[in-house]
Amino acid sequence: MRYRLVIIMMMLSIKLNAQLSVAKIIGNNMVLQQGQPLPVWGQARAGTAVIVRFKKQQLETRTDASGNWKVVLKPEQASFDPAVLEIRSGKETITLKNILVGEVWLCSGQSNMEFAMRKIGKLQAPPDAHWPVDELETAHNTNIRIFLAERKKMAPDSTHSGWEAAEGTALRAFSAVGYFFAKGLQAKLKVPVGVISAAVPGSRIEPWMPREAFTALKFFREPKDSTYKIDGDPGKFYTTMIQPLIPFALKGFLWYQGESNCFLNERQQYSYKMEALINYWRKQWNDEQLPFYYVQIAPYYYSKATDRRYTVYSEPEFWEAQAAVLKVPHTAMISTQDLNDDPADLHPVNKWDLGKRLAGTALSAAYKIGRAPPMGPVFRKAVRKAATFIIDFDYKGKGLVSRDGNPLQGFEIESEKGDYIKADAIIKDGKVQVRASGVTAPRAVRYAWREDAKPSLYNKDGLPALPFRTAPRNL
Repeated sequence: MRYRLVIIMMMLSIKLNAQLSVAKIIGNNMVLQQGQPLPVWGQARAGTAVIVRFKKQQLETRTDASGNWKVVLKPEQASFDPAVLEIRSGKETITLKNILVGEVWLCSGQSNMEFAMRKIGKLQAPPDAHWPVDELETAHNTNIRIFLAERKKMAPDSTHSGWEAAEGTALRAFSAVGYFFAKGLQAKLKVPVGVISAAVPGSRIEPWMPREAFTALKFFREPKDSTYKIDGDPGKFYTTMIQPLIPFALKGFLWYQGESNCFLNERQQYSYKMEALINYWRKQWNDEQLPFYYVQIAPYYYSKATDRRYTVYSEPEFWEAQAAVLKVPHTAMISTQDLNDDPADLHPVNKWDLGKRLAGTALSAAYKIGRAPPMGPVFRKAVRKAATFIIDFDYKGKGLVSRDGNPLQGFEIESEKGDYIKADAIIKDGKVQVRASGVTAPRAVRYAWREDAKPSLYNKDGLPALPFRTAPRNL
C-alpha cells in the first residue's frame, strides 16, 4: 500500500511539472472540422499561461491545478491552404504544420472496419471485374488525411505525428472502408477530408463504451436474466482508443461491428447495446445529433459453426436486431447482402463499394446533397388483402425495382400451418405484392431471410432492401 502511494505521488509530481504537450490526435497534417468550434487541449506545468494561435485567432488560457488546459477556437471555413497551429507556454513552443480544414469522421468497430488497404493490393480481380487492386499505387490525394488510432500509441508525445496523407506506407495500414469512404466524400464535397480509424479485430461492442453507458438505459438497470448482463470488458477499448480523441471536432461516426456478438447468439440485447453506444458517444462529444451510420454484418455461414447452435436464420435475426437501432435519430444502416460473393468468408474483400455506399449515405443524410435516399428500402408495413400481402417501404427513393430486371426472389409467405413457402412477388404502384399458390390465408411474409440470401429488391438508386419479416403485430 505504501509503495502504491509513493508511485501515485511520483506520477502526480510529474504531471504537475509536465512539459507543454497536446493530445495525440492534435498534430501535424491533421484536418480540422469546418463550421464547428474547435477544441485544442493538452497539458503544461500547473498554473501557467497557454497561448494558442491559428490563422487569425489567438486564445489564452491557464492550466488548472492538475496541469490541464483547453481552448476552443471559433469555427473555420474549409481550406486547402496548409496552416500552422502554434501553442506557447512560457519558453516552450509547439508548432504544428500542414493543417487543413474540412470534414472529419471517426470509423470504429472490429475486423471488417480494421481491414487494411494492403489486403486490397493482394487481391486477384476476376476477369472483367474493375477491382481497385492498384489503389495503393495510384492514391496520391494529399487532401485526404488519415489517423490510425493504436491502443498503445495514444499518449501525447513530442513527435506530434499520427496524421498522414492517404498514400504510401500510412495508407497500407489504414482501414479500406474508411479510405474509400473518404475518397467518395472528398470527390463530391471538394474539401479536405480527415478520417480517424479506431478498430480492433474480434472485438465485441462492450469494450467500446464504459459500464456507465449501459446503465444509462433502463434495459440494463433491471436485469432479469443473462440477456441483460453487462460483460465483455466494458470500456477496454473506449478508454485507450476513443476517450483520447474526445472532444476533437467531428462530423460523425461510422460503425462496422457485430460479428463477435452474433457468434454469441445475441439478438434484442445487441440493439440496446448499440443504442447505449450511440447515446454515450454523442454525449461525450456534446452533440445529440452527431450522425451515426453503421454497416449490416456481411452474409456468412454461421450455421456451419461446430461450437454453437446456429441455423440459417440466426444471422437474419441479428440483422433484425441491427435494423431495430434505426429508431435512434440520425442513424442509417448500410446493406452488405450483395457485397459478399463468398459467405464462407467472414471478411468480404469488397470494401470499395461499401465505402462508396457509406459516402453516399453521408452525402444524402448529413450533407443533404442530392435526392438519393441514405439507404436501401426498409420495411414499413404490411397489409393483407385476401391471399395477398401488400408491402410498403421507407427509403424507396425514385421507386422500387427488381435487380437486373429479373422476377423478385427471396420472398416467402407463412401458410396457415406455420410453414414458410416460396412466394411470388411483383412491384405495383410503388409497393410489393406477395402471394403464394395454394395459401389462402397467409399469416406473415419474410424477405431475404437466410444467411446466404441474395437481394433482388432495390430502389432505383441502386441500394438493396434490408431483410425483414412481418408478424401479426405489424398487420
